[in-house]
Formats: sequence, C-alpha cells, structure tokens
Amino acid sequence: MKADRLPPPLAWAWGIVPGLLICIVIAFASTFVSEHYGGPTLLYALLLGMAFFYLSKNPNASAGIQFGSRTVLRLGVALLGARITLAQIIELGPAPILIVIGSIILTILFGRFVATLLKLERGMGLLTAGATAICGASAALAISAVMPKHDKLERDTIFTVIAVTALSTLAMIIYPLIVDAIGFDNTEKGIFIGATIHDVAQVVGAGYMVSDETGDVATFTKLLRVAMLAPVVLIFALVVARWGRGQVGSTRGARAGLPWFLVAFVVIVAINSFGVIPAPVQDGMVVMSRWCLVIAIAGLGMKSSFQEMSVLGWRPIALVVIETLFLAGLVLIALILEAGL
Repeated sequence: MKADRLPPPLAWAWGIVPGLLICIVIAFASTFVSEHYGGPTLLYALLLGMAFFYLSKNPNASAGIQFGSRTVLRLGVALLGARITLAQIIELGPAPILIVIGSIILTILFGRFVATLLKLERGMGLLTAGATAICGASAALAISAVMPKHDKLERDTIFTVIAVTALSTLAMIIYPLIVDAIGFDNTEKGIFIGATIHDVAQVVGAGYMVSDETGDVATFTKLLRVAMLAPVVLIFALVVARWGRGQVGSTRGARAGLPWFLVAFVVIVAINSFGVIPAPVQDGMVVMSRWCLVIAIAGLGMKSSFQEMSVLGWRPIALVVIETLFLAGLVLIALILEAGL
C-alpha cells in the first residue's frame, strides 16, 4: 500500500510505523539484556540505538525515529506523575524538602557558571545541571524538549543521558560506602542517596542495598526531586523563550506557553494525590512511562553516533563530573549541619 493514496492522517501514521517499530524492538532488546544480565536499561537502549545510527538516515525510518525520540518521550515524562502524590512529599518533612530544593537551585546555577568557565554553550550547562540535579535521563529528555532547537541539541542530549546514567551507576556503588563511613543514621543515609544519585532505579538499588529504612527514605526523597521536574522545566521554558533565537545554531526559539506534557504531568500528580486512580491503572501508567522513556532513548540513540559524540572533547565530561561532585558535597554539608555533627 502506498502512503500517497491514503488520507493525510493515515498517511502520516503509516509513515512513522517502520521507524517506531525499530525503536520498540531496541527497547525490548535493551530491557531483556538488563533483566537477564543486569545494568541500566536506558544505557543499553542508548548504545544499541547508536549501533543503528545509519537507520536514522533512511527516509523510510526517519519519521518514526523522530516521533519516538520526541513525542513518545514527552508522553513518558507526563506519565511520570503517576508515581507521585502530595502525601509522599509531605511525609518527607521540612528538612529533606529544603535540602532537595536548595540543592536543585544551587546545582543548576553552579552548572551554568561552570559551563561558562569551560567555554561551553549556556544551554549545555542548563541541560547537564538540570539532569544532575533532578532525575537524570528523564530530566535531560524533558529539559531538552523545551530547549530552543539547534543543530547540536540532540547530540548534547545524548551525551547528557550517557554521562548521568554512567555516573548514576557508579554512584550507586560508591555512595553507600561513603554514608557508612561517615556514620549517618538510616534516615540521613536515605536522604543523601535520594538527593544525589541521578536516576530512580539507581537510587532504589543503592538505598535498599543499605537497609529497608534507608531505601524507603531514599525513594521518597528521590520522588521529591522528580516532583520538581515540572516547575524546573517550566522555568527553563520561560528562560529559553527569551534567548532561544540568540542560541548559536538555533533554528527556532522556544514556544510560548506551557508544554502539553508538563501540564499533563502536573494534572496526573494532582489526580493521583486524591487516590482516585485505581491501583491497576496507576501501575499501568508507571509501566507505560518506563517503556515510553526506553523507546525514546532508543530513538535518540539512533539519531546520534560515537563519531559525533567524540567531537565534544573533555569539557562536557568535566562539566558533568564537577556538577555531580558539587551536588554530593552540597547535600553532605547540609546533612552534617542539620545533624549537628
């Protein structure tokens, strides 16, 4: 069947099928490898996607890959709201809330400052700092979606996802040893782990590696950081709307108004807070969110290559490492002062 003989909506849908199916197959493959051999699913999806970079240049697949890497990722970010309720945030108490909010603000400002020192574009500083401060790969994808479009944005997003995922996995191993050596109690350990490790999966792994109580606190703290995704992305959208067309290589500025996935995220959190979403539906939304993000990462991977990544040099790597160390040091100092040690 030829697409040009179909009505426009069906022709569009038919055009995205090949590329989107490829993204889905890679998502299934990366999930299989992760479940059977361990390791972060998102990182596998990225690397497998990069191996099929040439498909993004195929006119039959490019539209579906683009759809998977943008529209599907926005749906996945919106569905993240099904994991959060207002009660979970209140249960943390004031101390972790202040630590999380303060560390997010200071890390983003610090990342912007360090990016300038390293002579990197300000968008790179905001992207990496936002991903480091909030929720890793998911935040990188959400922030990227509202950044002004330019020829380096997708490459920068891929780099950020790879960097924060790799550092998050490393932190999952190292941070439990650090909090044990310092002598924090289980609650303090959970706050530190939840406020510093980038991705949710690694936070859960590191927290429950220490104890069940630490794992619970770490998960709640991490959910607070995820809840900050909506206001931070909104602020980013407002900021980049002012300088989007001034970005080097920018093709268009950021749109005015709220992104639909951001509004959906807030609405889902509000509805979920009232407990009106049936448990099976909520579980289904969480699972769908995870799959959407894995599919989106696979699509992003296919739109980039190791050769393109290699031209970034050492500065972006140094930027993400410095931001990660700054966040860990900031939370560590805050906990020590709060505990009166």
